[in-house]
Amino acid sequence: MTRRLLPLLLLTPLATPAAAQPAEPEASLPDLVVQGQRAAAARQDILARFGSRETVVDRATIEALPGGAAQPLNQVLLQTPGVVQDSFGDIHVRGEHRNLQYRLNGVALPEGLSGFGQVFDARSLRSVSVLTGALPAQFGFRTNAVIDLETRSAALDPGGSIGVQGGSRGTLQPYANWAGFLGGWDVFATGSFLRSDQGIENPTSSWAAINGQTEQTRGLAYAARQLDDTTRLSLIAGTSLNRFRLPVTRGVESEFTAFGLSEFDSAALRARQWERSWYGTAALQKSWGDVDLQVAPFIRSSSIHYVPSVVGETVINGLASDVYRGSLAMGTQADVAWRVAADHTLRAGFQVTGQRARLRSATTVLPLDADGNAIDDPLTLVDRFGRTGWLYGGYVQDEWRLGEAVTLNLGVRWDQMVEYVTAGQVSPRANLVWRATGSTTVHAGYARTFTPPQFELVQTSTIERFNGTTGAPFSQENGAVRPERAHRFDLGVSQRVTPNLTFGVDGYYKDVRDLLDFGQFGNALIFTPFNFETGKIYGVEFSGSWRDERWLVYGNLALSRSVGRNIRSGQFNIEPDELAYIAGKYVRTDHDQLVTGSAGAVWKGWEGGRLSGSMLYGSGLRKGFAATEKVAAYATFNLGVAQDFRGPDGGTWTARLDLLNAFDTIYQLRDGTGIGVGASQYGLRRTVLAGLSRNF
Repeated sequence: MTRRLLPLLLLTPLATPAAAQPAEPEASLPDLVVQGQRAAAARQDILARFGSRETVVDRATIEALPGGAAQPLNQVLLQTPGVVQDSFGDIHVRGEHRNLQYRLNGVALPEGLSGFGQVFDARSLRSVSVLTGALPAQFGFRTNAVIDLETRSAALDPGGSIGVQGGSRGTLQPYANWAGFLGGWDVFATGSFLRSDQGIENPTSSWAAINGQTEQTRGLAYAARQLDDTTRLSLIAGTSLNRFRLPVTRGVESEFTAFGLSEFDSAALRARQWERSWYGTAALQKSWGDVDLQVAPFIRSSSIHYVPSVVGETVINGLASDVYRGSLAMGTQADVAWRVAADHTLRAGFQVTGQRARLRSATTVLPLDADGNAIDDPLTLVDRFGRTGWLYGGYVQDEWRLGEAVTLNLGVRWDQMVEYVTAGQVSPRANLVWRATGSTTVHAGYARTFTPPQFELVQTSTIERFNGTTGAPFSQENGAVRPERAHRFDLGVSQRVTPNLTFGVDGYYKDVRDLLDFGQFGNALIFTPFNFETGKIYGVEFSGSWRDERWLVYGNLALSRSVGRNIRSGQFNIEPDELAYIAGKYVRTDHDQLVTGSAGAVWKGWEGGRLSGSMLYGSGLRKGFAATEKVAAYATFNLGVAQDFRGPDGGTWTARLDLLNAFDTIYQLRDGTGIGVGASQYGLRRTVLAGLSRNF
């Protein structure tokens, strides 16, 4: 049995599984610890990372960087190559909007409704791995990047802490976590609560947002037990409950007369949004000599509910929508790895997911007279809709060592969707890894991919009902949202200059039919998918890292271009002149950013002490008519210091101080224009956070 040894922030493609040898547990470790380590190694062997580019951030690195484990998961991911920052907590990897697959201990979680809040607490994670490139056949549906999250456990990361962190804008975040053994079970549990006066980005450049409060609760529990010498059961359950008030802008002019009012103070708007998510998996691992098997049923329930400020939004905008979207998804994933011979490892598996999506909306609008003028006689148009959809996928692949230095991975997968559209595809995959020298590794890959639209986000309202009102669509054209089909190519080189210093470069190209994108249309901050008929995404990423006993230093630079032509679904959301312009030529997608950079350093300068810094650079997302312009470039810097010390109770305590956006840079992420961009947002102004925790 082999296991990959993953260094911190390794910015290179992985070598073949046979190149890494298992780390033998020390004889003095308790049996339960040894069993947990062996199970984790077997799980890693089933998960084929072959030929992909992988960046790994472990718990120590997360906690050392500014913000520590209190920072949302998306902020951790922004420190990896090619990840672009957007508003509402969104990120874009390699020039795409979403198309991310999250795996929890190797099990793919069904996609849930996502809003501003984060589902996973960084404190619950032992490591975060980001896999990009032409992924092996094991990975389907969401194939732009795989975010592989490994939870903490008593076998691999024992202990715990209790503490609190708080600071600017009324931020307060108490938390607690613990990993240990209970009655033969390997147990980990964590919980946190966040209260802040700014939950999402401010629509203005001011230091504090108006009506921006949030309360967020997250929790996760993990338990695993060895059933016999070759069988292990692990259980994971978690939740995220988030409540937001939506920040507003002063001085927005009222456009309509409704409810007897012709003026409404925009600063008095009080819209809210609730986001709820529950998820769980049960993974059964079994080994028979050279065969490792994992079968994992999973379930996820999520919902988003936008509650408008009805009177104010109707007076200002002419409509106000109370929108609820819910999703319940469940299914099973099975994966098996068989080491047939020294030069062949076969892997195969399948995944079945069933999902029930629900929509409920009540939209207040004003009728129009014969001249197109609004009449102060508000009416409410109600929509209710529910539908069940299915996703099926299966794969088989062979990891074949052609020699000491060359390994080829050949695979094929089949995917089928039965949702609003029924479609499927057989997709070949091929990856080659060549160890050119002892310090140089080259990888190349091709993948045919099939990406269904997010079933729970597809818009189902009957647009004709809004004709003759202030909610009338731009047109009656509303093509069905189709699955995206693409050819992906990836080529990369990793060079280890010294034992401490590594550089990497990776180039990619994606040719797309029915390119999927997302837009925020209307007041409700819920994204809707749509298609460009054709698209092209390409770029190159540079990265480097240095690590020794006292220092960790890394840097990433990415150049990317994402373009699409001819919008062919959800056309009624786009203004006619903009739609006609996009039909005739390639335009930048709204999330396209040419240059993206990130860098960071951690210095263990004295006993128990750490200094850290990180930065983000963006050349600017798109704006304006058909996304033909961009917002201004920006760079932000974060600083942090932490100190471990012995407390009066004899235990180990940690005090930390973090300064985010240290130079108080004012920068805009969105200006409210572009393709499917409905609101303006500014990045976080200077924020001071202080924390104290007790470790045990």
